[in-house]
Amino acid sequence: MTPSTAPANDPHFATVQPMLPGAVQPLVWRGAELGGQATPVTSSGWPALDRELPGGGWPHRVLCEVLSPQPALIEWRLLGPALRAVAAGGGQIVVVAPPRQPYMPGLIHDGLDERRFVWIRAEGPAQRLWVTEQLIKANACQALVAWLPQARHEQLRRLQVCAQAAEGLVFLCRTEAAQHEASAAPLRMHATFAVDWELRVRILKRRGPAFDGTLRLPSVPGGLASVLTPRLRRPGRLLAGLSSSKEPADVVGRPALPQHRRHAASR
Repeated sequence: MTPSTAPANDPHFATVQPMLPGAVQPLVWRGAELGGQATPVTSSGWPALDRELPGGGWPHRVLCEVLSPQPALIEWRLLGPALRAVAAGGGQIVVVAPPRQPYMPGLIHDGLDERRFVWIRAEGPAQRLWVTEQLIKANACQALVAWLPQARHEQLRRLQVCAQAAEGLVFLCRTEAAQHEASAAPLRMHATFAVDWELRVRILKRRGPAFDGTLRLPSVPGGLASVLTPRLRRPGRLLAGLSSSKEPADVVGRPALPQHRRHAASR
């Protein structure tokens, strides 16, 4: 059996090294393994997330989809560390059609250089798609973040083809309902906020084996990190304690009557 036809589960297959040029070997990938990246990557800024991303960071030259239930809120927290790194390296960041106006004081406080930040307003799905595609084709920035909630599968495929020739990061932000739709993006993830100042991230698609768990990424806003007490860093425990100490109620907002008063009231 030749190396090209040996099954991946053959115990002798691992010892057979195909005679491939050195430049080709990094491009060979087995589906059961977490893929490497022949193209550059930028660290996500979250060590736990980097360990689960092919190549150890956000990949360049591909579409990265971020799905969330609260558009234009969670994306900034998740992508913020990578965007800061891009700006710190002199790269340009362009955001297209965010549902809410970016809060620049907060972004600046988190270390994002406003001189490296461009916000493009685009009205309607067609205009958003056109602007995003032109920016990718022009290789106009080192990081592009576009909100395309209504993009169709064939449109995403066209953007992915364009992204393969671009040098920077390309993030598409969409609603969580899109997780049930087909997508040409090689990397897809779903992110939500949890009560204990953390992001919870599920990787829906990546180059490699399926990821069935949920990553919990501590995400205290920069302006609050220095003033939160240890108890307030875990508000979930505090809320659980308050709810367990409350008296039971017959009607929402009205405490239940003591046992002897219930009998008197029923007479």
